Amino acid sequence: RWVLSLQCTGSRNFMSALRRAVEVDFRDKNKHKSQGLYLLTTGIPDQETHTVSAYVAEVCRGFDLQLHVCLFSVMEDVNSNGIIPARYANPAEAAIAFKEIVQAANGRFHWFGEAGIFESDDITIIVSEMEKANNYSQKVGIMCTKGVELD
Repeated sequence: RWVLSLQCTGSRNFMSALRRAVEVDFRDKNKHKSQGLYLLTTGIPDQETHTVSAYVAEVCRGFDLQLHVCLFSVMEDVNSNGIIPARYANPAEAAIAFKEIVQAANGRFHWFGEAGIFESDDITIIVSEMEKANNYSQKVGIMCTKGVELD
């Protein structure tokens, strides 16, 4: 089940948007097997990171859901109307803040931009699994060249 919440007013009032999604769309949480929220954003929330993290941790535990964040870094820091958000952070600072928020929500973080993928929890997990498989394959190869029989 997908929930879409749009906020195009020039603010990044994350707490208000999350509260709205949870109150309106997750009332019947027992009818659904798994639930998650995806935040697609271009910058840091208007609220302080520690406040958002605490709220997200409480909400996610209460509803047994995960919050996943996709941060898209754009070249310009203002929207087409020239409105500067209430709270500013450069892309690296926004990424650090969202990592903290996602950790509180037991979710995943993805950061990309016009130049490509900067960081992705999913890709990190896949690369780790590939490295483990490669290491295991090398160990098996060494054992086979030494004449060790594998069961």
